[in-house]
Amino acid sequence: MRTQFKLTLTLLIVIYISSCKSISPPIAANAEARTSIEMLTTKGSIIIELYNETPLHRDNFIKLVQERTYDSLLFHRVIGQFMIQAGDPDSKFAKPEDTIGFGGLDYKIDAEFRPNLFHKKGVLAAARDGNLKRASSAIQFYIVQGKVLNDSLIDRNERRINESLARHYARNDPNNKSLLDAIQKARDDQDRQRFIQLNDSLNFIARAYSNFDYYVIPDAHRKVYKTIGGTPHLDQNYTVFGEVVQGIDHVDAIAAVPTGVFNRPIEDVRIIEMRILKN
Repeated sequence: MRTQFKLTLTLLIVIYISSCKSISPPIAANAEARTSIEMLTTKGSIIIELYNETPLHRDNFIKLVQERTYDSLLFHRVIGQFMIQAGDPDSKFAKPEDTIGFGGLDYKIDAEFRPNLFHKKGVLAAARDGNLKRASSAIQFYIVQGKVLNDSLIDRNERRINESLARHYARNDPNNKSLLDAIQKARDDQDRQRFIQLNDSLNFIARAYSNFDYYVIPDAHRKVYKTIGGTPHLDQNYTVFGEVVQGIDHVDAIAAVPTGVFNRPIEDVRIIEMRILKN
């Protein structure tokens, strides 16, 4: 995935799918109950359940909700039929002409990739920058809208997943440390030409890198992507930590709004408040 200077996600053009139900199986009677969050937006209410399999992200999100951190923040990045992104603290009082999406908190959350959690339609996932550990933003998140895919497109997405994984492991290979240090210096010096040259060298190495376990999209995930939809190319590269269980139509409504520069909605779409629901 190309290095970027703001929190972002790889873009994938996807089509509208309507679904108001969770696709996860019912929770077993002896399983730990999930925490439910209501996200009240200017487009309606969205109910989210947080996954217990990702406790670091779950507990951090609960903490921020309890502290009212998300209240009044904008959905600052909306890409129709792909995903809706929010959580920039600078968006709270942003003017229409302001560039937003760069804000965050002074810490990150360690990545929590789980083989059973994937980018089906309606999942809640953490945005991140290009840090070596793929640690998540402590506050910025996105909700997937998704696309129904056939096997050919799923295969293409599987290749994209492994291209991202190859780049990740190549960047973390001690043999490439000097190159990574040079890239960082070019970035710090704002030497754009040098940065591009060095990054191209890293991309060349990554394309041939094979010292990692190749990821295969499970058949169960393929079935979901072929029926409910999602964005599989993000799997195992961004932490998924919850899902919409009610109000997916409001996610679709947000994803459909007209946008301008940097995919910011022309008319503000705001999180009015978030609150924890009692089980």
